[in-house]
Formats: sequence, C-alpha cells, structure tokens
Amino acid sequence: MHGRKSLFFAVSLLWLVVAVIFVGGTVWRNETTDGTSTLRPVEIREYEGQKLSSIDDFRENSIKGPQFIDNESYRLVVTGLVNNKIEYTYGDVVSNHQLFEKIVTLHCVEGWHVTILWEGVLVKDLIEEAGVDSQAKVAIFHAYDGYSTSLPLDYIINNDILMAYKMNGVILPPERGFPFQLVAESKYGYKWIKWITEIELSDNVDYRGYWESRGFSNDADLP
Repeated sequence: MHGRKSLFFAVSLLWLVVAVIFVGGTVWRNETTDGTSTLRPVEIREYEGQKLSSIDDFRENSIKGPQFIDNESYRLVVTGLVNNKIEYTYGDVVSNHQLFEKIVTLHCVEGWHVTILWEGVLVKDLIEEAGVDSQAKVAIFHAYDGYSTSLPLDYIINNDILMAYKMNGVILPPERGFPFQLVAESKYGYKWIKWITEIELSDNVDYRGYWESRGFSNDADLP
C-alpha cells in the first residue's frame, strides 16, 4: 500500500511539473544570468526546413545599453510630412494590423551575422494610415535611447519592410529592441534600429543618423 501511495505521489508531482512548464500553451525554460534565474519562452530554431540563429547569438552594441520600455505607457508616433499625425499604443500596432513573417539575416559591420524568423507589421501600413505627403522622400526612425537612422521611402514601400515585435516566435526581449525593431533587409545592422518610438517622414534626403553622421555609409547596402 505504501508503495502505491509513493507511486501515486510521484506521478501527481510529474503532472504538476508538466502543467507548470506548459502553462498558457507555451514552453518555458530556466535561464541564469549573473546568478539570477529567469523564465523565457523557448524560441523556434528551425522554420520550414531552414535553421535559425538564436536570440543569444547577437552581440550587445547599442549606444546606451538595453532599454526597458513599459508597453502600457509606450507610444509610437508617426509624424513629419503626413496628413495626420498618428499615435499608436503597443496594442494598436500588434492587434490592429496584419502580421507578416520573414526569415531575414542581419549582417553587422563588426563581421557577425544572425538569421532570424521575424514577425511584425509592415511599416508602409502604418505610414499610409497617417497619409503620406507627396513631398516625403525618406523615413527617419527615432529610438527610445536617442538613436536614429533613415531610409528612402521607396525602399520601405517596395520591399515590404517589417517593424518586428517577435523573433523566432518569441516577443522581443528588452536587449533585442522591445517593443519594436526594424528589419532593414539588405542593409547593414546599424539600419536595424531598435526601441522605435517615432517614424518621421521627411524630404531631407541628406539626413544622417547616429552612425551615418560619424562616417558610416548612409546607403548601408550589403555587398
């Protein structure tokens, strides 16, 4: 009898652990950084037969370190040469727009690269809702940490450029740009701005962002 009770207890404990691990339908794993235990969803590492890099394969090279943004108070503003300035909440962006997925490789000028499944909204969908002025030639992206970069408007529209909120099936962690990172495919990584807070449409084709004003190519085209 005692043996049966022990077996029942062990099975019950096992199911409890399974229930905790799979809570909400998401698999979680334990990670330890600097001695602190955290829980994070397990990311997808292969998609439609293509192997993916990991969230952990990135190097930290932001100008002020990871930014921590509260999604409740966060606002994304579309300004500049638009018919109507629009202010989006985080929920407005991810819940009220069609979402798309793309596997795109980020190449850093430091020599490393990562291939990630990105999910997000089309930048052109956001700016079209504001009404694009005919004089607008470039989109200037501003970040929470003061970083900025710009891209031609035609490039953004013609290439269906994403503003991602997920990578490898996981919501962007703070160090990867939560709430949004630009997926500037075919461009070097300094165009992949993180922690986006503003999209400003402009006619200033000579605008230079943070690294561009320090000598980096404004085109940032991959070879």
